[in-house]
Amino acid sequence: MPAVSRPQASSGARGGRSRSAPSRAPAAQRIQLAYSIPVPLGQSGVAHVEIRVSNRRRKTSQAHLEAGKVVVVVPALMSVAEREDVAARLALRVLDQSRRRHVSSDRDLERRAHDLADRYLDGVRPTSVRFVTNQVRRWGSCTPSTGAVRISSRLGTMPDWVLDAVIVHELAHLLEPSHSGAFRALCDRYPREAEADAYLLGYEHGANTAGMPLGPLPEEPWGAGLR
Repeated sequence: MPAVSRPQASSGARGGRSRSAPSRAPAAQRIQLAYSIPVPLGQSGVAHVEIRVSNRRRKTSQAHLEAGKVVVVVPALMSVAEREDVAARLALRVLDQSRRRHVSSDRDLERRAHDLADRYLDGVRPTSVRFVTNQVRRWGSCTPSTGAVRISSRLGTMPDWVLDAVIVHELAHLLEPSHSGAFRALCDRYPREAEADAYLLGYEHGANTAGMPLGPLPEEPWGAGLR
C-alpha cells in the first residue's frame, strides 16, 4: 500500500491574535487539517475516508456521509495512529448503517427496481432481481432471455443514486440487449447516469491505486458508454 501523505497540524501563533477578536473562531477555522486514508472493505475493495482534525473537539469523534464520502471529525489532541484507528472503525459503522438503511434485502431491491422501471423504462419487469456476492468482474448483469437481473453486493456500501444507476443499466438490457445507441438512450433517462459512471470509474481507480485491487478489470467496463 503506498504511503499516505499526512500534513502536520500547525501550532499557530497565539500572540498574533487581537484581544478584540471574538472568542469563538468561525466554523471554517475550527478544522486544523484534513486528509484522506484508505479503509479496507474486505472483498468490497477500499473506501477513501476523509479525516478532519478539529480543535473544538476534546474527546468524542463523529462520522457522517457527505456527498457520497465518509467524513470523520476527530479531536486535535489525538495522535495520528488514534485518529486513523477511530476513523476506520467509525467509517465501517457508517457504511454498514447506510447499506442496511437503503436496501436491506432482495425484496427491497426488487421494489426499488420496479419503481425505477416505472419511472424511467416504461414499466418493464424483470423475472427476478437479487444481490449476488460473486460479481467480482461486473457491477451487475442481466440475462434478457430469462429476465433475471443480478446486482453486485459491493454496491451495498455506495450511495443510493449509484445503486439506482446500475439497476437502470441492467433493466435497460431487458429492452435492448446490446450496448447500442438505443441502449445508451434508455440509460440516459436516469438523470444521474453519467455521474454514476464517473463515480464507479473513480472507485475502481482508487481501489487499484491504493494497492488493494478489486481483482481483474471488468470484462464489460462500467464506463464504456461515457461520451
